[in-house]
Amino acid sequence: MNKQRLILLIPLAIFMLLGILFFKGLSGNPSDMPSALIDKPFPEFNLPLLPAEENPRNLIQASRKNIIGQVSLVNVWGTWCVTCRSEHEFLTKLKAEGVIIYGIYYPLDYNEEKLAAQKWLRELHNPYVFSILDEEGKLGMDLGVFGAPETFVLDKKGIIRHRHVGDVNEYVWQKDLKPILQALEKE
Repeated sequence: MNKQRLILLIPLAIFMLLGILFFKGLSGNPSDMPSALIDKPFPEFNLPLLPAEENPRNLIQASRKNIIGQVSLVNVWGTWCVTCRSEHEFLTKLKAEGVIIYGIYYPLDYNEEKLAAQKWLRELHNPYVFSILDEEGKLGMDLGVFGAPETFVLDKKGIIRHRHVGDVNEYVWQKDLKPILQALEKE
C-alpha cells in the first residue's frame, strides 16, 4: 500500500514544482531583459538621419563614431508606438537637463511614417541630438531590439552598459538610468 501512495504523490510533486517555476517566471520584471551586448561596443552602422531642424549641420548620414565620446542614451522609437508617445515628453525634459539622447527611428512603413516622424518631432519637440533612420531594421536587429521603446546606455567609449525595455519615466530614470549615467560620468 505504501508504494501505491508514493506513486500517487509523484504527480503532485511534479505539479508543485511546475507551479513554483511558473510563479518565478511571472514574478520577474519584463523590462529587465538580458542583452548579449552589455559591456560590448555599440554595433557598427552607416545609416541616414531622419531629417529634422535640430540635426547637426551637414550631417545627413551617421555612423558609430557620431554617437561615441560622451555618456549618452540611445532610444529606439516609432510613431506607431503608443508607449513611445507617452515617454516622449519625459525624454524632452531629460534633454533640457543636459542628457544626451540619440534616437533610432524604427518605421513600420517607410514611405508614410517618415513624414509622420518629422511631424511628431516638430510638434512634440525633439529630444534627440539626431535620429538614425533604421528603415530596414538592421541596426535594431544588431542590437537585439524586438520592439519599441528600448533604451541603451552608452559610456564615453561607445560601450553598451545597460539596456532598458519599456518607457523611460521618472521612476525608471531615478531608480535605474540616472545612477548608471552618473557613475559612467565619473569614470
